[in-house]
Amino acid sequence: MGKSKELSVDLKKRIIDLNKSGKSLGAISKQLQVPRATVQTIIRKYKVHGTVVSLPRSGRKRKLSHAAERRLVRMVKSQPRITKKQVCKDLEADGTQVSVSTVMRVLHRHGLRGCRARKKPLLQKRHLKTRLKFAADHMDKDKTFWRKVLWSDETKIELFGHNTQQYVWRRKGEAFNPKNTMPTVKHGGGSIMLWGCFAASGTGSLQKVNGIMKKEDYLQILQENLKPSARRLGLGRSWVFQQDNDPKHTSKVVKEWLNQARIKVLEWPSQSPDLNPIENMWTVLKKQVHARKPSHLAELHQFCQEEWSNIRPEACQELVDGYQKRLVAVKMAKGHVTKYYCCCMYIFDPADLVTFSADP
Repeated sequence: MGKSKELSVDLKKRIIDLNKSGKSLGAISKQLQVPRATVQTIIRKYKVHGTVVSLPRSGRKRKLSHAAERRLVRMVKSQPRITKKQVCKDLEADGTQVSVSTVMRVLHRHGLRGCRARKKPLLQKRHLKTRLKFAADHMDKDKTFWRKVLWSDETKIELFGHNTQQYVWRRKGEAFNPKNTMPTVKHGGGSIMLWGCFAASGTGSLQKVNGIMKKEDYLQILQENLKPSARRLGLGRSWVFQQDNDPKHTSKVVKEWLNQARIKVLEWPSQSPDLNPIENMWTVLKKQVHARKPSHLAELHQFCQEEWSNIRPEACQELVDGYQKRLVAVKMAKGHVTKYYCCCMYIFDPADLVTFSADP
């Protein structure tokens, strides 16, 4: 015999109303065409719980006790790289046999989900110490100080890009349909290296690096672009130059020129791309350039120059004005990498960063 269908809430309410009006169980059963035993059960439950809505049922007994669930969660938290199958084997060794689906449900219930491990710079104890010192030394600096900083860095941008992901809607077995594939070429079809700088007042120079950059090439870039960018951005006289600790940047010849030019350099902690807001600018630049689909390296360079100049000064200021949050994040993380390292994460919508010219 099949399982009978549960009565609707409206029908249950009619049973209760008829019972309250003084009708007998038999009369209610006959009028509503509902078995007398069912009518009696509904009225009894209403008197106990005060509602006709079905209450949660206990269901099948759980395979894992609360203590076993806590042990499972502790195991995964202490070994975040452990696989679901390995978890099942460890539980089975302790006398508890569960399926992979059960392990997943328990972990999901406790807010744990499988995610791709983020790649980050290798931080040693000395790196953590210098990052914390940088955050502590500059925590009291206000927006006025950071608006006087000229941020700089290099980046490589590929013609087609090899790290982009594209999702498609398809049926099973259609994975290799030409419409559902994304063509690739070796080494991204070629690339160019760029040096750039920006401040809260806008973007500075964007210089293409020819070949492998040596300390002499870097010095020439600084000589030709640093002071002109600072003047164009209106930084005044008391501005500060930021660069990372790449050997070319800290070479003797570069240090001597910076001293002779009386350019103050911001002391920078190694392995700290998350503290440099220009990383966010590079991410947005690459996204905007690749959206235009350049066909050769000359066009790639042209698009880079155009999109770099299209970045709005207001967006640059917004990025710099929130710099103290990065320092707080470093302090909260005890010197470890913060969320600002993730180059795929935007501080704001990329569309808000760029000024698009109207089509004629």
